[in-house]
Amino acid sequence: MTVRFDLEDGIATITLNRPDKLNALSNELSRELVEVLTRVAADDEIRGVILTGAGRAFSAGGDVDGMQRHVDKGDWDGIRDLLEAGAHVVSLLDAMAKPTVAAVNGPAVGAGGSLALACDLRIATPTASFGLVFSRLGLHADWGGTYFLPRLVGTAKALELILSGDVIDAGEALRLGIFTRIVAGDELAGAAREVAKRFAAKSPLALLLARQAVHDSVNMTLKDVLDLEIENQMRCFRGPDAKEGITAFLEKRPPVFGTR
Repeated sequence: MTVRFDLEDGIATITLNRPDKLNALSNELSRELVEVLTRVAADDEIRGVILTGAGRAFSAGGDVDGMQRHVDKGDWDGIRDLLEAGAHVVSLLDAMAKPTVAAVNGPAVGAGGSLALACDLRIATPTASFGLVFSRLGLHADWGGTYFLPRLVGTAKALELILSGDVIDAGEALRLGIFTRIVAGDELAGAAREVAKRFAAKSPLALLLARQAVHDSVNMTLKDVLDLEIENQMRCFRGPDAKEGITAFLEKRPPVFGTR
């Protein structure tokens, strides 16, 4: 299998598992990733998701050897299948009703960089790097890169990174807000799990609505955002988690939130 799945204490860890190919995103891996994420999205017992890579890379991006075989044979359906699987993966992550954390253990470049961007947070090691390197191959950025990157770094910087195909180190990615934290390599798994568990202890409904509001706010007016906040807050107040949260606060104890 090219994707590993582990579940512990409500936290799902999804591992890209082609370490000998730096976890390049083949057609097979992309399809398996769609299947795993679909199951995760439908499982209310899962409260947080960690995405990482086996070996020394998060993902080196598209499987160039596989792409060359498609191109040499004129197999444009194979290329489209890969691209559509990538779009499906990113859509599943973006719509996920639970927080997602990318544990970036090495290079996250090309579509691998886009995949990391599709997660809510990106915790990285000092040896990690980031780059949407498509232009180096005469290709267009995909897997949502042109959507997520400008929202993190602004239009001008996103254009610089996409058009140049430059790869930046972990420190620069942190400075730009692409990586949210850098930890030592042997602390990465624990740090990602700690963040996921902290989110998992919160109200699933409150987190879902907050994630949706933050993503949607980019294309909304202030009035629309304020209206959405009121509607979402009313949904939270009417649900059991708000009652539990308020009661626990007044009783000076940790809240115990339910599932969706």
